[in-house]
Amino acid sequence: MPLKPSEQEEEYFARKEFERKKKIEEEKHEKLSEEEKRKLKDIHYMRCPKCGMELIEIDYKGIKIDECSECEGIWLDAGEFETVSKLEKTGLDKLFSVFKK
Repeated sequence: MPLKPSEQEEEYFARKEFERKKKIEEEKHEKLSEEEKRKLKDIHYMRCPKCGMELIEIDYKGIKIDECSECEGIWLDAGEFETVSKLEKTGLDKLFSVFKK
């Protein structure tokens, strides 16, 4: 009977996998010219990473949250997840109620 890995082991391997993939992406980015980077940004800026449609920026208590105008996915920029994760449960409930239909 195989043993299930501990939560710490799962976190360790998930972090290692992320670091490996991030290094590969950083190497790809270094090879791109500034012109290519600018073109990619122009094409993808404020577009949903899931469906490609336009994102709508919503300001909730100083947190800028992007919601897709089509698939209704919710996206956070760097640092925003940490800010959201520090909200109390009632604050999170209020935040998510903004997006409920």
